[in-house]
Amino acid sequence: MDGGAVYVRERGNLRRVSDIVLAQPKPVSSCRRTNPFVLRKEHFIFTYNAEGSLRYTTKSLFDIALLFVADNIHHVDSLVDFPEQIGDRLFAAAEENRVFLNADISPKALRLFGDAYGEMVLGSLCLRNRFPLLHERMDEIKTFHSLKSLDLFGCRLGDNHEIFQHLTSSSLASNLVQLFIGGNGLSDVGLQRLTAPIRMLRKGLNSLQLLDVSYNPITVRALRYLTCFPKLENLDASGTSLKLGSGLKTTIWDLLGLIYSEKPLDTFDHSRCKTEGWAEQVVNQWETNSSQVPKLKKMDESRTSALRFFGRQKFVREVLNAAPSGRSSEKEAERERLHFFRPAENDPLPENPSPSTANHQGKPSWHNIKKRQRLSEKCTSSHRSPPTKRLSSSALSAEDNDLLNSY
Repeated sequence: MDGGAVYVRERGNLRRVSDIVLAQPKPVSSCRRTNPFVLRKEHFIFTYNAEGSLRYTTKSLFDIALLFVADNIHHVDSLVDFPEQIGDRLFAAAEENRVFLNADISPKALRLFGDAYGEMVLGSLCLRNRFPLLHERMDEIKTFHSLKSLDLFGCRLGDNHEIFQHLTSSSLASNLVQLFIGGNGLSDVGLQRLTAPIRMLRKGLNSLQLLDVSYNPITVRALRYLTCFPKLENLDASGTSLKLGSGLKTTIWDLLGLIYSEKPLDTFDHSRCKTEGWAEQVVNQWETNSSQVPKLKKMDESRTSALRFFGRQKFVREVLNAAPSGRSSEKEAERERLHFFRPAENDPLPENPSPSTANHQGKPSWHNIKKRQRLSEKCTSSHRSPPTKRLSSSALSAEDNDLLNSY
């Protein structure tokens, strides 16, 4: 068989595909064959019989074809409508061949599987305190567009990170339910930038139910940026500049319809956070890959150079070598947790959720929840009715316009 030409049958027509370079077989010193279509060592199964003699049997044609496709996965156009059993075995074969460690191939390969199998490839991703992995594999992580839970706690995002545009992209709009972005040095400006496309363009994160912004230097001003999440049910603001009091409770109740939880919510227990899906071992391969060692050495060298250059050892050491704030603030977390949740309609609410308006309440508290739900639905469907004067002035400020132009 000619290994230099590939023929494809589409809609009953046979055509030749050009400009495709097939993957070459792995070099074997004692093997004289170089044609990828010729049987290789990988095509046999070696076993020993009861007498200790070596025996081999050929693999099935399906397994041989599977290995061939896995080696050349970057030439596959689509896997849509292929059974998930085939996709699972093909993904395992590509993982075994370490295809996803190749930075030139892995983004396209992961996008290929993600488009066809969605959440089965990866439904939950935990990168807690693993900031080197996030920055090194950013292109691959952006291909996981069916995530329901994403933990970026302690990934040093700051106020202007490229992952923000991916979080608010249309690919994650209807999937992401839980987002953990605590311990990232995220200020009011960063939260404004993150929510700008949602507040002004009405797209992205419309299914978000749980948000963790703990251990970030945010203030009460940042709370108004969270009103664009109509389905938000749980909020963790521990370790921020927010101070627990009647004023904070009133503000969060009026803006978000959430009430303070006297007990820590189990939903924010990060011990249960894990990566789930076919690509779970792929993420582990990335982290244990030896290619990270030189980069970590370069990072250490840059830190030493910074210390020597600036001479401000204490300050620079705190900036460069600072661990995520969540680690050093465990005692603060035990002393004061700011967990908020949305009560059910039939659950009893505190007698005075809003002290400033307690004397003016003439309707049951559950009526106010329904009223806020209607307002949030009206906010998300702004094309049906023009926005009010108050909404337009707060949503389209000068800073928001600048952010909108940047997108």
